[in-house]
Amino acid sequence: MKSVRVKPPGSTRKPTNRPRGNNILSKDPVQVYCRLRPMQYSTDISCMKVTSDTTVVITPPESATNFRNSSNKEIQTTFSHVFTPDATQKDVFNIVALPLVENVIRGRNSLLFTYGVTGSGKTYTMTGESQDAGIMPRCLDVIFNSIANYQTKKFIFKPDKLNGFDIQNEADAMLDRQNELHAGLMSQRNGKSGKLRKVESDSDSNPIIHDIEETETIQVDQDNVYAVFVTYVEIYNNSVYDLLEDEDIRTKTLQSKIVREDGNKNMYVHAVTEIEVKSSDEAFEIFQRGQRRRRVAHTALNAESSRSHSVFTIRLVQAPLDCEGEQVVQDKRVVCITQLSLVDLAGSERTNRTKNTGQRLREAGNINNSLMTLRSCLEILRENQLQSTNKMVPYRDSKLTHLFKNYFDGEGQVRMIVCVNPRTDDYDETIQVMKFAEMTQEVQVARPAITKIDFGFTPGRRQANKLFKEARSKLQKEGRLEAADLEIDVGLVYSLGGPFPELEINSPRNDQIITNLMHFLEQRINKRNILRTDLQQKQNDLRKMLMTMEQDHMNLKIENASLKAANSQQNKKISALEGHLCKTEEQIDSLLRKLNHANDTIRSLQHELKDRNMALNQRLIDKQRVKQKYNTKMQVETDKMNKELEIKLRQQREQLQNQMKEKDDKLRLVKQILVDDNGINSVPISKDYATPTSNYIQTKGTDCRSRRDKAATANLRYRRSQSADRWVDHRPGALVPVGTVLQPLMRRRRSVTRLTDPKEITDGVSRYCLVAQEHDTDGELETKLFKGDIIPTSGGGAQVIFNDMECLKQLSPKARKRSGPQDIENINEIGSPNHSSTLKESKRPRVVN
Repeated sequence: MKSVRVKPPGSTRKPTNRPRGNNILSKDPVQVYCRLRPMQYSTDISCMKVTSDTTVVITPPESATNFRNSSNKEIQTTFSHVFTPDATQKDVFNIVALPLVENVIRGRNSLLFTYGVTGSGKTYTMTGESQDAGIMPRCLDVIFNSIANYQTKKFIFKPDKLNGFDIQNEADAMLDRQNELHAGLMSQRNGKSGKLRKVESDSDSNPIIHDIEETETIQVDQDNVYAVFVTYVEIYNNSVYDLLEDEDIRTKTLQSKIVREDGNKNMYVHAVTEIEVKSSDEAFEIFQRGQRRRRVAHTALNAESSRSHSVFTIRLVQAPLDCEGEQVVQDKRVVCITQLSLVDLAGSERTNRTKNTGQRLREAGNINNSLMTLRSCLEILRENQLQSTNKMVPYRDSKLTHLFKNYFDGEGQVRMIVCVNPRTDDYDETIQVMKFAEMTQEVQVARPAITKIDFGFTPGRRQANKLFKEARSKLQKEGRLEAADLEIDVGLVYSLGGPFPELEINSPRNDQIITNLMHFLEQRINKRNILRTDLQQKQNDLRKMLMTMEQDHMNLKIENASLKAANSQQNKKISALEGHLCKTEEQIDSLLRKLNHANDTIRSLQHELKDRNMALNQRLIDKQRVKQKYNTKMQVETDKMNKELEIKLRQQREQLQNQMKEKDDKLRLVKQILVDDNGINSVPISKDYATPTSNYIQTKGTDCRSRRDKAATANLRYRRSQSADRWVDHRPGALVPVGTVLQPLMRRRRSVTRLTDPKEITDGVSRYCLVAQEHDTDGELETKLFKGDIIPTSGGGAQVIFNDMECLKQLSPKARKRSGPQDIENINEIGSPNHSSTLKESKRPRVVN
């Protein structure tokens, strides 16, 4: 399709934007309606009487709190309309809610409260029962019946998470629909089908309402497309919760949501679940899913008392079709978003009647606080309007008033239904509700003008496009091939707009009707002028098109004659080129024969080269085989020589080990000879194997033996006085008397035969002498004197450092010498000094660890 006239939209504005300046034509009061609940028991006494459609008279009972102080026993309250106990749900909807639905379709926001004491019928009025639908199901039914033929496919409008909507093309929308279908199939495969069946079974207890009587329909703009989105939240303990979150987290605690302000200064719940619905049944099913998660508890006054304020929001999104009447205009600015908020407030309670405690008491306190905040905001609004003051309205003191702040600032129409129980037992609570309702009616809410943006598109383009498609389809069925190439000009469809608005004036405040009529007539005049201009433009365009076609026809004739002359010349050139082509083909044949002969020669040479390469490769293989044979033989010889060398090395190693073993045996024998037989366990031997070196003798406790492996730590700073030397003469026991031989000179000494206590060498002594006797190899008696210094240790003991040794030998003149000079020399080589009885040899002290 194509259109001769395409006029893009100029300035666009969302109807949800806040009106400012001249957009506000007038103010409307908040309309409050009263609905009386039927008596539950026949014994109940009523304290209210309906005197007219707008007036209720309340008579205080004697049980009232201020009965005696009340001068006027009857209280008269006026409402916009009073519904008696026998009023039907349909009556309430037609009078209260139907105008709000019409406002939403026309481009205005609407807000409806149900307010009253607990058990007064608020939830019944809003939702209804399975056989008697309330306001909310009826609103959905009217909306879907009105836009039934003008709904878009799913996901054409998509929430942008900022309280707005984006427009998607058909391809993106189809992809989202496929993803949704795939996600549903995957959830069933993962075992969630049981949960779905459970939800369906739960919904069977409250079946979806289908028995609504004749539902009203509202005329809509046929050149727009529509989509409906719903949200359901509750305000519990001054926190906002989303009742439509994923079913997978049903067992978990709901997360609190934040109330924010979007770019158009409109309040909304951030990150709330917004679901697109295509029928009233689907929308009500979603409402029931959220209703099952709402907080309801049993109290003394109500078996199913709402413990939170619930807000069910219906958002209607509409956008115009393009100039051809087929696709949505892909411009986010032209999207019109309106919403209808249905609020079921929790009932105000008194603790002395509900007997609430614990959690129920805390819930009642939060409910009463939020209702008091709503009352305070309305009182300050009324005071600002009556006294022209500019006090700040405390909307932020409660999430309820903060969320609906825009409505009281002029973003839409506000209505309230006060539900009351006329029983005398509820008089004290009911009278407070009546006072609040009376005060609320004095609040004026600004009413923005309803303005429709004229995008310059031809009205009725959707219907014209539909008729054209039907005609073209009919022609194609009849077999006319030219029908597929037909195009429609939507500009040929002329219309001045819809029918005139209502002209009935029944109130002195109906100046708005005249204003709307003037606005409507101005639009019709403007459209007529546009259509006249369009017609004149089309005539001029047609004249220009005919002149252009005639000029093109003459140009084509001239071009055709020139092309014929050029064609004859080209034919002559083609005949000459054909003769030249024949000669060239003969030359090509001769060249091909020569090429084939050369190819045969090349193939023979290649075969010869291949044979020579094979012979050369065979020679290389033989050479490699011989080389491998010699390498193997060399490896065998090398292994044999290595084994012989290993055998020789092993023999030499064993020979050296035997020699070392013989030397060790000799050393061990010499060491055994030098061992003291009189109780000295071990004497360290020097390198020459004969001279006993100095050693440590550590005394600690009762152990007096020398220790080779663990020497005590000596006090290196210890100094002894040589003039006060005192000796310990240790004589373990002599073999023979030694009084006849030369003795050492020890002036101050203490003789002991056995060391049993460390104090024997630590109490006042500083020198130590050990006397040992033994027979030498000739059988002669040999006396050895081992001398040393006693050094105190840091642990409280003492150690002996030997620094001198004297050897006294007693010889018999009659004894036969068994050893010659050579033997003595051998002994001296070992390192054992040989002294006579008059010889004394002193050794330098040496410390051996």
